[in-house]
Amino acid sequence: MTKFQGATFTSCGRGKETKMKTTPLAAIHRTLGAKLLPFAGWEMPIQYSGIVSEHQAVRQSIGVFDISHMGNFSLSGPGSGKWLNTMLTNDLEALADGEGQYTLMLNESGGVIDDLIVYRWEEDSYFLVVNASRESQDWERLQSHLPGEIHLKIHLENQSEKLGALALQGPNAKAVWREMRPDWRLPDHNGIAGFEDGVIVCRTGYTGEDGFELFAPVDAISDWFAEFIDHGVPPCGLGARDTLRLEKCYPLNGADLDSIHTPLEAGLGFFVKTRKPGGFIACDVLKAQKDNGIHDRLCALQAVGKSPPPRAVFDVSLPDGGDVVSTLTSGTYSPTLGTGIALAYLPLETAKIGSRLDVVIRDRRFPFEVVKKPFV
Repeated sequence: MTKFQGATFTSCGRGKETKMKTTPLAAIHRTLGAKLLPFAGWEMPIQYSGIVSEHQAVRQSIGVFDISHMGNFSLSGPGSGKWLNTMLTNDLEALADGEGQYTLMLNESGGVIDDLIVYRWEEDSYFLVVNASRESQDWERLQSHLPGEIHLKIHLENQSEKLGALALQGPNAKAVWREMRPDWRLPDHNGIAGFEDGVIVCRTGYTGEDGFELFAPVDAISDWFAEFIDHGVPPCGLGARDTLRLEKCYPLNGADLDSIHTPLEAGLGFFVKTRKPGGFIACDVLKAQKDNGIHDRLCALQAVGKSPPPRAVFDVSLPDGGDVVSTLTSGTYSPTLGTGIALAYLPLETAKIGSRLDVVIRDRRFPFEVVKKPFV
């Protein structure tokens, strides 16, 4: 399967050719009948049996996702943890060996470059999992701020050249793992563990269900995927991953998180430690925002009655023909709730729970209500 790693295909659009990366599982996805579409520069499976059925499988039982497009860095060397702590909003000092945390990398104005997860192997030894669409930006950002005495080593220059990755998600994930590897103990929630043959297991995911993410060398990841399938785990695509994360109000980088809005405006203040020693890039900006207050907030919107599925960039307006006040950053049909759900940055005067707004879909207005996060 490694011969597919780093392969490209050419898609034509508006007279332009675009080369897409493929994961080590590309051929298997085609064999399984997956619908493949571009995502963050990668050809990725969007669905197999269908988004709704895959979504329900993860909520009710289990599913496995190919996440080999995700980037991963390793960081080691004397003082590396102290330095990395100045680059990210959360506090690495809170981590013990084998623990991880969600955190963010910011630009100088407090906007989000990336949201990522950092795991601590031991003192001054870390494993970072970053978004595929932000891998090169993250790498350049870290390199440009790297003091000479710190040693930063990326696992792979071009993401997924060395590691493939799978996310096993759902309430039955732990049971399936025990059946497959009874002697390999899963790490605790948000934890990390290393096993033989270069396998790394992280007890994290982005669906809101229990589960873990498994990283393995590219020449072994197809065997892992096949073994999960043989144990009755249905393959799931990024379509279900998106509906699952949106039901939990987990933000999507490049949509709900961007270079303009701060983590405080995105409702991620819990992961921002402005009082930690040494601070972080844009720490003073966020301190001032805490003192002065924010002007808008990323809010959850749920359809009142029936509506077509809301989508990103649809306008949000005041009811009864009122002015446009925002645009959706994410939107979808919720398989669990059976209705439309969305996220949008709203002015504070319209951001209160219970506020009614209209979402403009195909030139028609549909009523939505601001609801408490998460949807599910």
